[in-house]
Amino acid sequence: MGKDVIIACDFAGAQQTFDFLDRFTDKKPFVKIGMELFYAEGPEIVREIKRRGHKIFLDLKLHDIPNTVEKAMRVLSGLDVDICNLHAGGTIRMMQAALRGLTREDGTRPLLIAVTQLTSTDQESMEQDLLIEKPLDEVVMHYAENAKKAGLDGVVCSPLEAGKVHARCGENFLTVTPGIRFADSEAGDQKRITTPAQARTNGSDYIVVGRPVTAAADPVAAYQRCIEEFIG
Repeated sequence: MGKDVIIACDFAGAQQTFDFLDRFTDKKPFVKIGMELFYAEGPEIVREIKRRGHKIFLDLKLHDIPNTVEKAMRVLSGLDVDICNLHAGGTIRMMQAALRGLTREDGTRPLLIAVTQLTSTDQESMEQDLLIEKPLDEVVMHYAENAKKAGLDGVVCSPLEAGKVHARCGENFLTVTPGIRFADSEAGDQKRITTPAQARTNGSDYIVVGRPVTAAADPVAAYQRCIEEFIG
């Protein structure tokens, strides 16, 4: 299983997205399509980016009753993306329903991963806002174990937690880690962050990088820097 860098295309619309992706004339990077872009442009933006030769992580973080999530995943399975996700907080039953919906008649499906706790969440906000008083690491590990029990392929977690997830759930259980910043970058609204090099050391399988690449003066050079620091 190879490591890869996923660029978060958190843009407001299609033209801005295509202007950005057109800069990459050699390697077509793996991209993440999140809520902002998907809600602005709909499924066609996914189809077009796929036609352009990119792998896609569709980051919609589904969280609803099992029946609704199963039906939604059945729709998303037709978009030919590479990774989908949901919130692990939706329970094992919801995750199992999602897996059923995502699996096509021929048995194929995108990878399905679960969000444990957002990288903008810290211990204080988890306790005060969510009334979860367990240690953050313990909550993340419990959610990861639930995702594995449900049959999912991995989790979205902080790069600080990737190694612990592998220790608890196995080396083949994927860790997809946002919260990546260069050593000389601003943290922004992220709380639990590391550099690409540290994410590699911690055991991340995929890193998701947004503003350090998309807001860079030279995005292609910033992407290459991520590749070099994370993959070598």
